[in-house]
Amino acid sequence: MIKNFLFWIAAFICLIFDRVSKHAVMQNLQLYDSLPIWQGIFHITYITNPGSAFGFFKGDWLKWVSLIVSLGLIVLGCTNQKLDRWEKVGYGCILGGAIGNGIDRFASGEVTDFLSFKLINFPIFNLADVSINVGLACLVIALFRSNANRNDRDSRS
Repeated sequence: MIKNFLFWIAAFICLIFDRVSKHAVMQNLQLYDSLPIWQGIFHITYITNPGSAFGFFKGDWLKWVSLIVSLGLIVLGCTNQKLDRWEKVGYGCILGGAIGNGIDRFASGEVTDFLSFKLINFPIFNLADVSINVGLACLVIALFRSNANRNDRDSRS
């Protein structure tokens, strides 16, 4: 059986959804085109972003950070047998997102973004960003669950 199977499945699914969605946007829209899905609320808007999530922190160094994070998570997935289910999914989602945006950064120096929530004027982002944030949420859940379990053990002692 593959070690940390859930980790690798989460990473693979996130990476595939990210790559397929970016490819679909780039093939069907011109740069800066916006396709209203729900007028004034949610649009598919094709932009490129030289920065990190939501346009923060610009620079060539981001591709190296993405590579280091990806390699670190790959090592974690290959070596750590003590991850719980939430940690496996969380770290896997972060890996899938980091690789997805890392591919963009190494290929063109910028990331393809397209998810635009116009109602709240939120920065345009992509599924790799979603994956990273879902992964972080899973890790927060894992942290709360481990603290709750530790408190239960302490109260029984």
